[in-house]
Amino acid sequence: MSESSPTPDREPDLVDRALGTLDHALDVVHDKFLRPILLAGRTVAFIFVFFLVGLVLVSVLIIGIIRLFNVYFFANHVWLSYALVGVLSLTAGLLIWRRRRPLPQRKNHHD
Repeated sequence: MSESSPTPDREPDLVDRALGTLDHALDVVHDKFLRPILLAGRTVAFIFVFFLVGLVLVSVLIIGIIRLFNVYFFANHVWLSYALVGVLSLTAGLLIWRRRRPLPQRKNHHD
């Protein structure tokens, strides 16, 4: 005769109960405290990486535009390339500045 379980049903002993309680406590600590900290750290790391990648891409784009203008449009008058990129940057900055909203209009709650 073969039994379905190799060990008969028995009461868990003190060690099994202690390890079960410890396992449950560690799960609670992980879920309530460590997981939010790890998620926040991961979010900060991704934001930092995206910021650096964006900074590199913008820098490469500006350098490429200046070289393109200097070689193909302004033939060795690099100051014209710098002036044009400066005007484009200033225009973009002014457009962004114009679209901003003052702080009281963004936060519309009363105490």
